[in-house]
Amino acid sequence: MTEITIKRVETGQDKKRFLTFPWKVYQNDPLWVPPLLPERRSVLDPEKGTFLRRGEAEFFLAFKNGQLAGTICAAEDPSTNLKRGQKECVFGFLEYIEDYEVFDALISTAKEWGGSRGLDTLYGPWNLDYEDSYGVLVEGRDAPPVLMCGHTPAYYHGFMGRYGFTPARAQNVALRITLEDSPKYIRLLRLADRIKAQGKIKIRPADFDRWDSEVDIIYELLGKALAHLDDSIGWHRESLEATLAPFKTIADPNLILFAEVDGKTVGFLPGIPNLNEIFIDVNGLRYPWNYLQLLGLMKFRKPVCLTAKSVLVLPEYWNRGVVVLMMEEFYHRAMEHGYKWIDMSITSADNPTSVLTAEKLGAQIYKRWQVYHYPISG
Repeated sequence: MTEITIKRVETGQDKKRFLTFPWKVYQNDPLWVPPLLPERRSVLDPEKGTFLRRGEAEFFLAFKNGQLAGTICAAEDPSTNLKRGQKECVFGFLEYIEDYEVFDALISTAKEWGGSRGLDTLYGPWNLDYEDSYGVLVEGRDAPPVLMCGHTPAYYHGFMGRYGFTPARAQNVALRITLEDSPKYIRLLRLADRIKAQGKIKIRPADFDRWDSEVDIIYELLGKALAHLDDSIGWHRESLEATLAPFKTIADPNLILFAEVDGKTVGFLPGIPNLNEIFIDVNGLRYPWNYLQLLGLMKFRKPVCLTAKSVLVLPEYWNRGVVVLMMEEFYHRAMEHGYKWIDMSITSADNPTSVLTAEKLGAQIYKRWQVYHYPISG
């Protein structure tokens, strides 16, 4: 007889089991990039995790016949719910063996948690940070994920549909651009030259000496440039700063581009080396010797992919050549720095600027993710 039980994460040992459970799910998956455990511990720390400083969350373990079989987090983000006029229960850290009864028990736990707080809809999966391991992978299991992108087994998508989850918004996608002097790139150069001749749009690199000011600019752009998207969540200033902070040490400011018109910043295109090409071989820094592996790999292995995590342009400048100039400069600088391909992730499939412009460069969608809604009652 199958017995499934749920336990709250309460002790240090519980937390350790919660954080390391994915190693069981993905033990035979060569494409999985283990999450860095020090970062994951910070997310769950009430004093360090930016979500937990503004919201509430609980973490749960599922056991099948006494063996750990799944994990889930249920959370409330009061400020975001108030801003959007919603009563959503965020769920995430959803990992489980291929057993629908385990999945059912985990989702039921999140529904019960949210319902007890007057929330009416499950929304996710997200790992508290809305940009961390976004959604469930529905297409693209032939390549490892790049930095900050999620990776899930095929049965996750199937179980979501079987339970009755519905898409919360358009799918998010990753696009791949191979860096080469292709005919499409040559056409981009010619178009960019015509726009440059007008002398209205200037492209500049990031200035890390003015870090706080740059973060303020990005925060303002995020609020305005993505407001048109269905179910846009928006950012909290402290969450944005925490997300960007690691990039200050790993990114080249010359590959993080801003577009200006008459001194006003109207666009943003950041390039980050895809460190997942290194992290895939350091076991999430689970053991002390993994740190030595990381040091060696950081010294001798250079990522061949440059990932652009966002393409932001103020709506009033969509058709004025801003994206064209940023992409042309980005493409050129990436090749100059020795990168072989560009990843653009994870952008919404209904974003009218980044997807269409990337496809004109010869980009192809190679991964898709989905986030979901499910009513807690009724």
